[in-house]
Amino acid sequence: MTERWNRLYHSVRCRARVGWHKKACNNAYLTARLARSSSLNIVRTLFLATAFEGSGSPYDTLQLSVLYPAKLTGSDRERFLGVVDADPARAPYPIVVFLNGVNCDPQRYQWLLLEVVRRGYVAVTVSWVAETLPGVVALTPGMDLRFCTPATYGTGPTASAVAPILLALEQLQKGDGPLASMLDLSRVALGGHSGGGSVALHSADPRYFPSVRAVFSYGAHTAASTQLGFAPETYLPLCADMPVLLLGGSEDGVIVSSAVRYGTQSQPDTPLRKTFENAIAGTRGDRILAIVRGANHFTVVHPADPTAGRAFLDRPPLGDEDELRRLMTEAICAFLDGYVRGDVESRGVLDRVLSQPSFATFERK
Repeated sequence: MTERWNRLYHSVRCRARVGWHKKACNNAYLTARLARSSSLNIVRTLFLATAFEGSGSPYDTLQLSVLYPAKLTGSDRERFLGVVDADPARAPYPIVVFLNGVNCDPQRYQWLLLEVVRRGYVAVTVSWVAETLPGVVALTPGMDLRFCTPATYGTGPTASAVAPILLALEQLQKGDGPLASMLDLSRVALGGHSGGGSVALHSADPRYFPSVRAVFSYGAHTAASTQLGFAPETYLPLCADMPVLLLGGSEDGVIVSSAVRYGTQSQPDTPLRKTFENAIAGTRGDRILAIVRGANHFTVVHPADPTAGRAFLDRPPLGDEDELRRLMTEAICAFLDGYVRGDVESRGVLDRVLSQPSFATFERK
């Protein structure tokens, strides 16, 4: 890999040499500018593609975006190739794998993930077009229906994208790219929105992924579809030994409109509350339910995209959505610090954030 980088670098440098010679003054200016900015930590994205063996072409390719803390050094590799190495100061970095809702562009969660990365994590999203049901093609978080029946639930992860994502991260860790030896693959959090949040909740289990330390979701629950053979009002159990943050919105119209799938009627927070009450065993104190007052199903998707997903089913949000997103960010980052990094003070910060009047519900068990 190093030899390949060197060949590419020298090729670009040779082609550019004449232009740089003619612009020596500009080159000196650029060098000085890079030197001044080299002390700044920035966020960069590494784009990858990986294969999924369980799908046939053309639905067997996952496109990954890996956001990471980086630091400019003014190197030629940065200047010519745009490759910026991870900032070693806070390495190794725990991992946050975030799974999008169905037909929700992963880029629209970047407002959240940028802040997560600034707090010292590497965040990964996946763009995957595949069949979600036979004959139904969508932008999917990856849902393995083989493990979504009464006979098979609990025998394997429903989040089919997680295994290839973790394998791709292992390859980055062992390679010589910008994230080589910079990842803490023993500390992983799963997160997600809507359907992506549901499969993250199902799959956060050390039986499937021993490195997963915590899981968070927004607008997601574990109510099981009657179309898959489950009885009405069935809530699929979560791992009893996993820290969980269940976030939802008080104005979630999509959850209300989707209740028929689960053989029930619903208020915006009903399936989240029943997941919290019925699907999580024990009273460890690190499983948390919090409902954001005024937020709807798509408050977490920003900027909004009315052309995709089921936003037409949602209720209007109440209040300043930017402020609601800020509160979500503070809660999620404090949760990650508290239960992925193990920082006890951050658990107190999380309690203080969730105790504000902007949260209609805050419960622990």
